[in-house]
Amino acid sequence: MKLLYLDCFAGISGDMLLGALLDLGISEDTLRMQLVKLKLPGYSISTRRLVKQNIAATKFECEQEHEHEHEHRSYTEIARMIADSGLSENVKHRAVSVFRRLGEVEARIHGVPLEKIHFHEIGAVDSIVDIVGVCIALELLGVGHVQAAPPPLGSGFVETEHGKFPVPAPATLELLQGVPVQSSNEPVELVTPTGAALLAEFCTRYGPLPAMTVEKIGYGAGTHNLKQTPNVLRAVLGEMNDGPASDTVTVIETNFDDMNPQLFGDVMDRLLVNGARDVFLTPVQMKKNRPGTLLTVICEPGDADRFAELVLTHTTTFGVRIHEARRLKLDREIRQVPTKFGDIPVKIGRRAGHILTRSPEYDSCRRAAAQYHVAVKEVYQAAQRAAEELT
Repeated sequence: MKLLYLDCFAGISGDMLLGALLDLGISEDTLRMQLVKLKLPGYSISTRRLVKQNIAATKFECEQEHEHEHEHRSYTEIARMIADSGLSENVKHRAVSVFRRLGEVEARIHGVPLEKIHFHEIGAVDSIVDIVGVCIALELLGVGHVQAAPPPLGSGFVETEHGKFPVPAPATLELLQGVPVQSSNEPVELVTPTGAALLAEFCTRYGPLPAMTVEKIGYGAGTHNLKQTPNVLRAVLGEMNDGPASDTVTVIETNFDDMNPQLFGDVMDRLLVNGARDVFLTPVQMKKNRPGTLLTVICEPGDADRFAELVLTHTTTFGVRIHEARRLKLDREIRQVPTKFGDIPVKIGRRAGHILTRSPEYDSCRRAAAQYHVAVKEVYQAAQRAAEELT
């Protein structure tokens, strides 16, 4: 399984993480071609090599065309922009989930509903590019698991659109609940809200470098010149050495025999847009021989209460069942395969290094079919044949 270990000895920010991922081998042109699918106007990206206290690193930069124009976008606007893009479904899901984390934290801090939250710094073009760019790069690298060292937070104060706040900023500290962190005497903000949100979304374990076979090492440069350490983020990419992957998910279930079937589509859409891992309906025979429907929601354990509340609010149920389930997973990666309809992403599933399954991404096949005016199954079959050559 492809593992990414983030050595956050000097903190983490969105641009540092994206710089480190680019340093691992993602080309700037490839990232740019993917970001175009977001249809976000008014910016340009660039990378350059620089040295921070004798460590060479990649500095990722995103510049707005109009430097003094900072548009304040709502969570709803950003989520819609991502959902309407041509990015892969996996990238869309993870990017929207990161912004939702940020939005929920801002809503709690300022005491307003999520729908009324307008991001300031985080809603600016560069932050959107950082977050979506990281999700793109992780998919291109085929990363299936992320671990990190406990990050130092810094000290002092930071200026924001809302005023001057102590380091760590309130949003950063909220996002890092449950995450082991370190103190630091460096008088700067070492972990930004964007960096904290990306850690909270992707990282599943914190601690020292795990057992792994190291393949590549990348360094992403920050903007500070620190006194004690080089302001870089080290990313270590390799293969896990501990066998098949497993994790724990929460399963939420409830039965219906009195709900208008037309409402199920809305309920499923709401659950998926809000970050559920999977949602499905099963026909069941209920008491009194009534035909009914079983709704099943699979989500991250920390999101169980939120999704239970959505089910209780938008359905006719009087209660839900919640339990945890252990999953065994194949090691996963996304590979681009060439076809006469263009490159098509294929999800590869491995166990013990052997490919067990190859699955072309349906939405990409559908878009290519529309572009070339052919049946979707023709594109799918072409991608499947190309995928059979992968080893």
